[in-house]
Amino acid sequence: MSTEIDYYELLECQRGADDAALKSSYRRLAMKWHPDKNPGDASAEQRFKAISEAYDCLKDPQKRAAYDRYGHAAFQNGGGGGGGAQDFGGFSDIFENIFGEFMGGRQQRGRGGAARGQDLRYDLEMSLEEAFAGKAATLEVEVAAACEPCGGSGAKPGTAARQCTTCNGQGRVGMRQGLFMVERACPACHGAGQIIADPCESCGGAGRIEKKKTLSVNVPRGVDDGTRIRVAGEGEAGMRGGPPGDLYIFVHLKPHALFKRDGTTLFAMAPISITTAALGGEIEVPGLDRDVAVVKIPHGTQTGKQFRVRGRGMPALNGGVAGGGFGDLVVQIEVETPVKLTKRQRELLEEFQALETEEGGRNTPKQTGFFDKLKDAWNELTD
Repeated sequence: MSTEIDYYELLECQRGADDAALKSSYRRLAMKWHPDKNPGDASAEQRFKAISEAYDCLKDPQKRAAYDRYGHAAFQNGGGGGGGAQDFGGFSDIFENIFGEFMGGRQQRGRGGAARGQDLRYDLEMSLEEAFAGKAATLEVEVAAACEPCGGSGAKPGTAARQCTTCNGQGRVGMRQGLFMVERACPACHGAGQIIADPCESCGGAGRIEKKKTLSVNVPRGVDDGTRIRVAGEGEAGMRGGPPGDLYIFVHLKPHALFKRDGTTLFAMAPISITTAALGGEIEVPGLDRDVAVVKIPHGTQTGKQFRVRGRGMPALNGGVAGGGFGDLVVQIEVETPVKLTKRQRELLEEFQALETEEGGRNTPKQTGFFDKLKDAWNELTD
């Protein structure tokens, strides 16, 4: 691309556009022209780099003022832009500024500052009862913690780091290649922006050491499988006094013997006898709150029938559902066929069977209807 292409034209913005408009346009264009969305397209990659350079200039008030006055000449040959090297972020910096970072991503580093520590992940297994009531969990994590003797600075106690003269404490050095500015970590300080002449003996100049850390975390009630809990500042310590990362706790719920869960709704299968199904009655289902839910069974209940008990399910994580912050309990009926009959029970059932036959299927309309349809189908085949 020609070096004469106007930055505002590249970003498809008016010269007087505000910061929000510039940022919005840049995000849209960066997503459109990013090489990952245009594999093998060299022109798309060049376009992406060009709009990234344009945005890096115009988002900085001083650089934008210089560009508005002198154009591209402001940054050439030590012109009004304030020197030869522009302060552009690297190619990956631009993309991460759009979409942010998540666990395990590239370390964040401020200009001339120490790198932020890595985020940590902890997988916490819980029972459904613990998820119902909440839990005070004690965690042991292996973490890179700040070195105590040097206070995390990496320098031997009584000494201090000095600013790197190669990058002037910026941590990065750059060089211009045509329209673009190429940046890389400073080879002298490896991106730290500082040089430690006399490193700490405990940490070797890193400013941190590996150790076990015990944490107490209150897991709120209502967490579900896959819930992510962020504990700020409890990740790894940053290099040479950099800010710590965060700890992310991922909740995993163990299978329950009685209940299955869907959000705040609990499901339970309840077997009942054929006499209760036929005559009706009540059953008690134990709840996670250690109380029982009474379910009334009407006469003639069939297998698969569901009954909903309001407010006896799981608590909502934010307490915002009907029923005082609790979901519902859904009880599904399974009519159980009796086994190991006594002689008297068998006699009574045989007597009942005889009466059932005399009634002509009045007590079992589904069964009667099924066989009637089956007979009709057979008759059609034989006609």
